[in-house]
Amino acid sequence: MEGGAAGHGAGPDFTAFGSALERIRQWRDRLLMSPGFQRTAARFAPTRWVASRRERDLFDLCAGFVYTQTLLSCVRLGVFEALANGALTASTLAARIDLSPHLAERLARAAASLNLLELRGTQPKADHKACGTELIVGLGPLGAAVLGNPAVVAMIEHHALLYRDLEDPVALLRSGGGGGALNAYWAYARANDPAGLQDGRVGQYSALMAASQALVAEDVVAAWRFDRYRTILDVGGGEGAFLGAVGAVAPSAQLVLFDLPAVAQRGQAHLRGLGFGARARAVGGDFGRDALPTGADLITLVRVLHDHDDDVVLRLLRAVRRALPEDGTLLIAEPMAGTLGSERIGDAYFGFYLLAMGSGRARTAAELTELLHAAGFTNVREPSTRRPLRVRLLSARVAARYRVPT
Repeated sequence: MEGGAAGHGAGPDFTAFGSALERIRQWRDRLLMSPGFQRTAARFAPTRWVASRRERDLFDLCAGFVYTQTLLSCVRLGVFEALANGALTASTLAARIDLSPHLAERLARAAASLNLLELRGTQPKADHKACGTELIVGLGPLGAAVLGNPAVVAMIEHHALLYRDLEDPVALLRSGGGGGALNAYWAYARANDPAGLQDGRVGQYSALMAASQALVAEDVVAAWRFDRYRTILDVGGGEGAFLGAVGAVAPSAQLVLFDLPAVAQRGQAHLRGLGFGARARAVGGDFGRDALPTGADLITLVRVLHDHDDDVVLRLLRAVRRALPEDGTLLIAEPMAGTLGSERIGDAYFGFYLLAMGSGRARTAAELTELLHAAGFTNVREPSTRRPLRVRLLSARVAARYRVPT
């Protein structure tokens, strides 16, 4: 390479078309950086709406933490529960959530701007000695959705740990992740001996996983025929929330849960409580060190892979390949990067969440497919799900002539 330009400050080596496109983008960026252009765009009718939208989007990025704390305030004060049976005046709401009337009204206006609540008019104040009117407040579309979904409430509370770790995001990036509140919460993330974790270390996160798995199980069960299989093994199945949903639609299948020993004990108790009897069992172990139970013709990985780095994922997929018979199937259920319309969830939210946790990343379907091929799977397909923002699926079959590395 002439002049040794590579690695010494030279720009990217674009193709002719790419170079032309990049010059156009650089021109665009310089234009958008210009205060004069910004003022002109705000005045000019054809571009005014674009300028306003971008200004609003930029402000939303700046104010996002305030929005999340407004939501957290509503959850912790029980605002949605207080309005579950109908609209209330601001003073009545204030009494129920133990705030002064003027602060309850301030919270209500903030929540209404986020579609968590609705302002439904005014009425004269009940105190005849007081003049003026007071707000009538009801549930908004998003507040009603939160109220109907306990798993969402659990996640909202849980995010306080993430915000603690993100207090200094540059320090988090430079540290390489982990070492904070989320890393301590997800005790297995960087544990030297995950199988040795006791119930006191796994109970909190297992309960959260069980609550949030209900969000996923409904969509996965609707997208896949589980009643075709004799034995279903759910690896990393937590307390058995997903396997319980599968057992209800596959009444003749044997159900096996595999997770860390302390978690598997909780899963066994949950499955027993669902009345599955002898057709459901839980096996304790560490998939990083122990062989997976054999005999299943379907193995499921539900929101497991994105918690781990590529080397761990590849080892797990190879372990799954060894545990499956020649006609076996693997089903992966994950939130995936690159999901159309939800790109920020995979790359921004999960990118930083998993960085704080200390391991893993959201992967695209193509990246997962590449790992599946490397592990000895073929015929990778993506069945559609109702809400791909929440969960997407990949199914894969065992490659007949592939020899799994030991």
